[in-house]
Amino acid sequence: MTLKDVVKLLNAEVIVCEDGLDVEVKTAFAADLLSDVLAYAKEGTLLITGITNPQVIRTAEMLELIGILVVRGKNPDEETVKLAQTKGIPLMVTRYIMFESCGRLYQNGVVGCVESVPNARS
Repeated sequence: MTLKDVVKLLNAEVIVCEDGLDVEVKTAFAADLLSDVLAYAKEGTLLITGITNPQVIRTAEMLELIGILVVRGKNPDEETVKLAQTKGIPLMVTRYIMFESCGRLYQNGVVGCVESVPNARS
């Protein structure tokens, strides 16, 4: 599955970096706390979040995430959009809630970052 497939599956709107959607999505991480993202997400992962401020872009850049999917139809502010464009990080928005987004992705073969979470069950 690619980011382009994610956009179709979740009826998402691509805010920036539409030309970067051919990247393969193997893992995803969902959180609304950037401290959790920093602690548990791994390189090459799609971030699913409700966070819309510029810090989410900086976090994605630091961890080398492949893109950010904003849930609940929340709109990133102008500064966040500009930063995502500058950094080349695909930024997408879906109206689905986080649970629904994760479930649909999981049903289509995307797995979580279980191995990076201590005491996680597989």
